[in-house]
Amino acid sequence: MRKAARRTVLCLAAILSGPLLVAVSGAISLTSDWRTANRESAQLAPPPATTPEAVVQVYAARAFNWRGLIAVHTWIATKAPNASEYTVHQVLGWNRWYGKSVVESAVDLPDRYWYDAKPEIVLDVRGEWAAGLIAPIEAAVAHYPYADHYRLWPGPNSNTFIAFIAREVPGLNLNLPVTAIGKDYLPAGAWWGAAPSGTGFQFSLGGVLGVLVAKTEGLEINIFGLVFGLDPLRPALKLPGLGRIGVGG
Repeated sequence: MRKAARRTVLCLAAILSGPLLVAVSGAISLTSDWRTANRESAQLAPPPATTPEAVVQVYAARAFNWRGLIAVHTWIATKAPNASEYTVHQVLGWNRWYGKSVVESAVDLPDRYWYDAKPEIVLDVRGEWAAGLIAPIEAAVAHYPYADHYRLWPGPNSNTFIAFIAREVPGLNLNLPVTAIGKDYLPAGAWWGAAPSGTGFQFSLGGVLGVLVAKTEGLEINIFGLVFGLDPLRPALKLPGLGRIGVGG
């Protein structure tokens, strides 16, 4: 019994330590008001006026309020060759309140703060490679199967959407952070599918429990949506709340 209790305590400590460290680090605000939160550009995207080449970028930012302790919100932005603006594709759960599709594709700043949370670039592709990805990305956005459905946990949510696009467009070779909770929610109730990067496979029970093994992501173990992982090729640990710690973090 004592050994079982110790294991339980160690498991809880491992799960909670990341979110607690995020809380004390000041990385997120638990008192932000969405009506006044920062939504300005983080100045991360190349200006269209001086960037004639095609651009595809994926961003992640800490989710709003307490959700940011454990999760990020992700989105994808595209700019065709010689285009004067970016199109941002993302899932916004609150659209349901207005009877609208949760999928939103609109001309917008690609690198906005996500309600006070500064975004980070997860993927940045330019030139001919990016140009060849835009049409498949738009096609994937158009047939996302949960355009009228949203669930914060375990999915489908905003991270489910970006993972779906990644699986449909393997040329992205997208390595989503483990804090993108919902990325392991597979469409149509599938238990088995490709990893978002397209370089391996994963087993997932509704995004609640699962295992992923892939060249790009490494090994990831999903326990109730919280993911622990190990990347042996670019040595790093992946921990709930904290994300990637190591080479390429």
